[in-house]
Amino acid sequence: MGESQGRTQKDLAAAADISYPTLNAWMNRTRDTSRVDPERLRAMVEVFRRWGVRTTPREFFASAGRPVPGSSGDKCEAQLLKSYRQLSESRQRALVKNAEAMLQPSRIS
Repeated sequence: MGESQGRTQKDLAAAADISYPTLNAWMNRTRDTSRVDPERLRAMVEVFRRWGVRTTPREFFASAGRPVPGSSGDKCEAQLLKSYRQLSESRQRALVKNAEAMLQPSRIS
């Protein structure tokens, strides 16, 4: 574990600029981790890296039960495809026609 051996939650809180009671509540799951600011989680990842702990933001977010923040394009695309597949064939054609119309330059004069 490198430099992280012997470190405490208090050390992590101080190094990541998080109050100890807040970090302790997250660790003991007495406070909902879904509201943890992603930048706070990234700060903890950086502290662990400085301490020699090999971790990635993805691993760290997963351990907190959180999706890695970032582009929501993949989620939107998946939701759109899921919705499209639930439509009847005629509605699928109408949706494609509407999407194609949205791609056309505006002709407002």
